[in-house]
Order: sequence, then structure tokens, then C-alpha cells
Amino acid sequence: MTADSRGRGRGRGLGGPTTTDAHAAHDAPHAPHAPGAAPGALDRDKLFTARLHAARVRPYLATALFALHVVESRRVPTMGVDRYWRCYVSPAFVDRTHVEELAGVWVHEVSHLLRDHHARSDRVARERGLNGPGERLRMNIAADFEINDDVYGDGLARPEGVVEPGDLGLAEGELMEEYLRQFTLGPRSQDLAWLDCGSGADGLDREWELGPDGAHGLSEQERDAVRFRVAQGISGRPGHAPQGWRRWAEEAFHPPQPWRQLLGAAVRSAASAPGAGEDYTYGRPARRSTALPGTVLPSLRRRPPRVSVVIDTSGSVSDAELGSALLEVAAIARAVGGRRDLVTVVPCDASAGLARRLCRAEGIPLTGGGGTDLRAGFTRALRTRPAPDVIVALTDGQTPWPGTRPPCRTVIGLFPRPYRSHAYDESDPEYVPDTPPVWARVVDIGS
Repeated sequence: MTADSRGRGRGRGLGGPTTTDAHAAHDAPHAPHAPGAAPGALDRDKLFTARLHAARVRPYLATALFALHVVESRRVPTMGVDRYWRCYVSPAFVDRTHVEELAGVWVHEVSHLLRDHHARSDRVARERGLNGPGERLRMNIAADFEINDDVYGDGLARPEGVVEPGDLGLAEGELMEEYLRQFTLGPRSQDLAWLDCGSGADGLDREWELGPDGAHGLSEQERDAVRFRVAQGISGRPGHAPQGWRRWAEEAFHPPQPWRQLLGAAVRSAASAPGAGEDYTYGRPARRSTALPGTVLPSLRRRPPRVSVVIDTSGSVSDAELGSALLEVAAIARAVGGRRDLVTVVPCDASAGLARRLCRAEGIPLTGGGGTDLRAGFTRALRTRPAPDVIVALTDGQTPWPGTRPPCRTVIGLFPRPYRSHAYDESDPEYVPDTPPVWARVVDIGS
């Protein structure tokens, strides 16, 4: 966002006025006003010339830039966006700003929307209990920190006073959520109080915005389609985009998921499925025994499910991943009601170790380090008594899998591997596909 016409914040921002602006205003190159335009009206020719320049120097953002609908507004300090992809523009700001700097502001504002800063701010506000305009200002500042290191250079002029992490002594290259943990509003940030990129940056609706029922807003499906097209363009020619945009495009195709919750839900779902944790008991005879005098029939009762966790301890699994696996074992115990005595752990590389009851996660010895064959781990788990109702395998996936479906539910947690499908040479006669079997529920861990 940029500083307003009053020059608050000593010109800090995107193209904000500096102490020399009053003298430089007459020297700035302006496109002529449209024929017949009223004095003080928005110079759309100049504004759209700047957008065209932005699309030429950042072609991977062209779809998003031209998806924005311009709304002339004298209530917005400079330029701002709402979550419906409307761009509110101050005519006075356009008049006093160079075309090259306006192009940078176009890229800055559309970056807020592509990176979903409004929804991310709403989520952070809920999770951390951050409420009020002051906290939303912090989110706007943090969002600006995230994107400004990707905006300028290579054809886009870098105005003096751009808001950067270094202004508050912070490192570059981090995400909005990370910056929010590292600073609070105070004397060092008081010069940033003028920032206002609109609800598209921090999720807080402004009085000057048209809202969900206003004209020319994009639907949720249209917004997603724009993001997908931009991500496609970046992924198709990744050498043309900075690292931050390449990371964003990768996440747009493969959005991060709350894998710990997914793993817990998968275990609970498997444990509560029909047949899991069920057994016949004579402790309470079946009611239909009354129809058979002299015969006592057992009733079907549900008991707490038993879970066996097979942990891949082969050489391809790092110590950090093994530590993570122990944390997941404790989470799995919580997912089935907190009964650690019902959870067993089987370490396995090319052979399986002893099945151990879970008392304390840090007390489980994870021995191994050789090759990988989790079939041995499945066999060991199924031989434990009482037999498990659910088997959870935590692995990098580079293993042969059982040829037949085990007689219990199976959940597989996969440690992240960037090129999983190319880990083996398919011309090798001993090649074994590493794709998990279709009868297992699969959750990607740590992605």
C-alpha cells in the first residue's frame, strides 16, 4: 500500500510521497487525461497503462491483473482491494504517481489477493484471538512484508520508503503468519499506521468498500479459477518467477493440509468402523436367547480398539522423522481415547523388531537402519495378541507392501519425499512400486 496525499508516515510505503515530492510533482511523467474527463476525475488511461506495464514485466500475473475491477474512490488513501477482487483507486494518487511506480502498486495489490491474505488473516484472528483494527493493521503490515521482497526490480520501479521487514529488524523471505509472531505495534511501527490495503489484505471490511452485494465482484469459484490460471503459468515457466511465487504456485496445486488432524481422524474412523473393536461376550447374554430356552447366546459388545503402529526405521528415514513418528504415536493414543495400553509399536526396517506396549513414547527403542520391508512389520503386528483392530504404518513409502489386505483397517502416514514416484529404476527386474495399496487410508505427514 502507499502513503496518502498528506504524506503521513514520512513516505513509508509503496510509492509514498517523500520530502521531495512537492517539487517533483511537476516533473513526473503523466499520461494525458482522457478526452472530456472532468478535472479531478480518475485518469484511467494512465492507470491502465501502468497495469499493462505490470503485465508485460510480470506476465505470469497478467490473468490476475486483468481480473481486477477498478472502482474510483476518493475515500481510499491510495489503492486498495477487497476480497471480491475490486480495486479501489484514488484519482489524486494516480495523478501524482509515476506510471512505473503505479505498475508496482498494481502488482502489490493483486499479490494480496492471490496469496489469500484476507482469509489467512481471518484464520489467524480466530486461532490467536486477535481482534480489533490494531491487530488487523499488524496483519496488513505483515502481509506487506511477505510480498514486497518479490515485487520490485526487473522492470518495476522501487519507490523510496517501501515497507520492508528490515524496517523492524526482521529477516526477509518469511510468511505473514511468521512475521505476526515477531513484532507488535509500538514506537518502531508508528510510522506504518497509515497503511490501508483494504479488506483484501487483512480481512477487515472498510466503509468505502462495496461489500458482497456490490457490483463487479468475483464469485468464490471465479477467484479460485484466477489463482489456478496464475499458478499454471508460474509452474509452466518457473524460471521467470521469484522463489516466493514458485512456492505459492506449488501450494496452489497441492494446498497444505492439517495432516495431524487428518491422521487422527483417519485412525478414529478406522477404529470406529463396523467390526473394529467388536467381540462376542457371554457376560451379558443376547436378548434373543429368550427365544431359545436352555441356550445362552453371546452378545456383540464394543470394546476400546487396539492399534498397532509400524514405524519405518530404515536408513532412508531421518532421525528427525523418527522423532516425529514418536510424537504421532502419542497423538494416535489420544485419538483412540488415551488408552496407551491399547497401542503397540513395531519398529521395522528389513525385519521387524519386538512389538512393545506404549507406556511413554520416548521410551520406545527405534532400532534399525538397513533396508526397508514393511511386510515384516505387518506380519509382526498381526501376530500380537490380542490382535490389533487398526494398523498404522509411518514410513517414507519406499517399501514393498503386503500382497493381500490385512484382516483389519490400515492407515498409512507418509513422510514427505519430493520425487517419490522416481525413487526406483523401473528397468530393474527387482523394481517394486512404492505406491501405497488401495485398501489403505493414506495421509501425507508434514505437508
